[in-house]
Amino acid sequence: MDATAKFEQFLEKKGLRHTIQRQQILKIFLATEQHITVEQLYDLVRGNYKGIGYATIARTVKLLSESGIARAVDFGDGVQRFEHNYGHEHHDHLICIDCGKFVEIYSNKLERLQNELVRKYKYEQKYHKLDIFGTCPGCQKKSRAR
Repeated sequence: MDATAKFEQFLEKKGLRHTIQRQQILKIFLATEQHITVEQLYDLVRGNYKGIGYATIARTVKLLSESGIARAVDFGDGVQRFEHNYGHEHHDHLICIDCGKFVEIYSNKLERLQNELVRKYKYEQKYHKLDIFGTCPGCQKKSRAR
């Protein structure tokens, strides 16, 4: 099932209408392979569809998260971003605390270790995320040059 069909199914299950505005917001979100804020999505949507307001976009992003199509990410700067979740490979992040740059990472070894810990402590895992905060090579180099 593609993301659009999954979202339609989610809306139906919640008793909500699948409006043209939601469809347009979803289309633009899916076309954006970025970690995007509601404000950035608003700017993109308004560039194509002038009649869609900020509140509609914010509510739709909330629904996208609830449906599993998007997931919220927080890079420690107080700004909530959203990335694609449904149909995308799981990954974690390395985040620079100086410049805000981030890198998506994946490690089979790390995933196995996390699964072992879940089993060891008899947890029923719903989801997980790992964000590692540090200083990127560029910022390290600038810091040493001072």
